[in-house]
Amino acid sequence: MQHILVAYDGGEPARRALDTAIDLAKQFDASLAIVSVIPRRAGRMPVDPWDDKPVHDRELMDAREIATRQGIKAELIESSGDPARTIERVAEMGRFDTIVVGTRDQAALARFFQGSTSAHVATHAQATVVIAR
Repeated sequence: MQHILVAYDGGEPARRALDTAIDLAKQFDASLAIVSVIPRRAGRMPVDPWDDKPVHDRELMDAREIATRQGIKAELIESSGDPARTIERVAEMGRFDTIVVGTRDQAALARFFQGSTSAHVATHAQATVVIAR
């Protein structure tokens, strides 16, 4: 582990992922980048994904502050699109060797209709994927 990417959206699962990524970065003396993906959803009306940009900016700054308090300097990456595919693309383009994601406890029916970002990343990413629980 040399180059770690953690997906962060401000929720509790993402916080567990951030804590795990920080621990790994310390243990392996690895670099850390934090990605926040603004979801772009299909619908009848086009939605500007950057409408939520101030929220994501705050989340990223909070995540950086958490990492800094623990002695880790983190790069911030902001993107939009389908979260799972965007995380994979960012990891590939940035040549990250490890991706850390959180997971929500979803009911089987919800996973079927909404999908699971962590499951998708774990099965499709080229990097090692750590799922923080």
